[in-house]
Amino acid sequence: MKISRRVCLHGGGCAAGFVFWVGLAIATGCSGPPAIDSKPASVRLALVDHAGLMAEVAKQQGMVVVLDCWSTSCPPCVREFPKLIAMKKKYGNAVCCVSLSFDYEGIGTPEQAMPRVQGFLEQVGAHQIVNLLSREEADVMYRQLDLASVPAVYVWQADGVLAQRFDDDDATKRLGRPFTYEDVEAVVRHLLK
Repeated sequence: MKISRRVCLHGGGCAAGFVFWVGLAIATGCSGPPAIDSKPASVRLALVDHAGLMAEVAKQQGMVVVLDCWSTSCPPCVREFPKLIAMKKKYGNAVCCVSLSFDYEGIGTPEQAMPRVQGFLEQVGAHQIVNLLSREEADVMYRQLDLASVPAVYVWQADGVLAQRFDDDDATKRLGRPFTYEDVEAVVRHLLK
């Protein structure tokens, strides 16, 4: 059998392309065109305790570090999370963006919370940021970070010194309103000057 070698230059749906793949399938016993894996690699998600979180931040010394504390059960967190990803895309290697999920609340194991968190991170395309899930119960991590709730964002200078913490209590006192990622980005821009 002769296999057509014409290739469609006009994209999918072209008869010549179809003829090529049908001819190739008959000749080789394959069921269709080869699969093209255009899906990016899975988002990496690591379990950490407070000490592991602080070690990760310290490891990034030399860059501005933005830590977003969040949970899939927090609508404002979920709504704002893509702005962390956008910040990483905008500033590249000058900024290390880290996400810390508080989804483990002490019921079951931290590993049981991973699929939910991983699914969300995949959905929003969080491949270029450091993704962490607290292996400690959320209440324990809240106490260790001296937080009342999420969302919260910490920004460290390149020398490892905490430059600014954003949470609802701080924002109410300092800004008189909830904080936004525009507030976070203003601090990042200042630190990068």
